[in-house]
Amino acid sequence: MSEIVRSHLGSEHAVGNLRSYFGLEGGAAYTGARFEHLGGGGDRVGVADVVTAEDLVAVQMLSVTVPAKAALELLEGERGRRLSELLRRVPACADMADVDAAELDRSSSAHHAWDLLCDTRGVGSVIAGKLLARKRPRLLPVYDRVVKCVLGRPSSFWLPLHTALRADDHALHHTLLDLRKRAGVPDTVSALRVCDIVLWMAHEKDHRARRCSARGTLSV
Repeated sequence: MSEIVRSHLGSEHAVGNLRSYFGLEGGAAYTGARFEHLGGGGDRVGVADVVTAEDLVAVQMLSVTVPAKAALELLEGERGRRLSELLRRVPACADMADVDAAELDRSSSAHHAWDLLCDTRGVGSVIAGKLLARKRPRLLPVYDRVVKCVLGRPSSFWLPLHTALRADDHALHHTLLDLRKRAGVPDTVSALRVCDIVLWMAHEKDHRARRCSARGTLSV
């Protein structure tokens, strides 16, 4: 996976695609450009450990919708309280490249939070990942079927990406930060989100044209 990511980050189109996504080339920004920043962000002080109505709107910027019953359960129900307990044990101010693998493996609170969301009727793996990326944008990546497809449909994502980001003295992480700077994207956009956007923009049109398929549950 590391080589695929590196090849896309090194593409001559990477900077232009990033700029286009955020509307920095004169055209309209993609709605996803507001994902991190809507309402001041999902990881801001005071709301970092709870799902808010703004979080549910923010994931719609990435073309998914949390069904009404699931939304109420996350906002006001027991499932939301259980998720908050898990989020309190997930680092809020750490980059994926800087944490140990134990923060991301199957025994981690982050993974338990993902499982809890996946088990919420009407949510599923794609929405679960996007909600967690909204709450922990520096630590947990957006992962959808377009990105899965461009990466060759790996059997897992978080840990292989973590390994790639930490290799060679965090070289890939620094490449993402440099790419963000070259594109003129705000520092409030995480390195993980830069990676997601570059990969998504490289493949989304082909994917939408049904030239490939990446169905089924995503595994982080």
